[in-house]
Amino acid sequence: MDPFDPAEDPRGFRRALGAFATGVTVVTADSPEGPVGITANSFASVSLDPPLVLWMPARDSARFALFERSEKFAIHVLHRDQREVCDAFTRDRAAFDGLDWAPDDDGVPRIAGCLARFECRHHATHEGGDHLIIVGRVVRAAAREGLPLLFQGGRFVSLHG
Repeated sequence: MDPFDPAEDPRGFRRALGAFATGVTVVTADSPEGPVGITANSFASVSLDPPLVLWMPARDSARFALFERSEKFAIHVLHRDQREVCDAFTRDRAAFDGLDWAPDDDGVPRIAGCLARFECRHHATHEGGDHLIIVGRVVRAAAREGLPLLFQGGRFVSLHG
């Protein structure tokens, strides 16, 4: 393993980051254009007290402005059997057709069948280079047993349990 300067080798840096396995989420919000969603693996817990989580949309995403302005959003941790949900929101911000989902009282889409869901209100944003760090205060959460959809090294991987 030879060290390198990530500024001089961005592909190498991306490969190195890909060594870290991450769960897959879909973030949803209501927008002036209707319900929207985006697949994201940039999700993390921040604090238990107060209950805070974060996610980071890419600034070059066509959906960036819709989420940057969202006061309310939901983060869905996908079950390993929800690859089609992941793929749908990778391609289309309005991929709700055929999905089991319903809006909450504020119009934020809630997708059924996920391992966990975090319903959030905007708490803070921070600069993050080519991404924006969006911190949400969790106002409601739900979880169930199961195995997550995981991504590592440019491919989906599985846990056996």
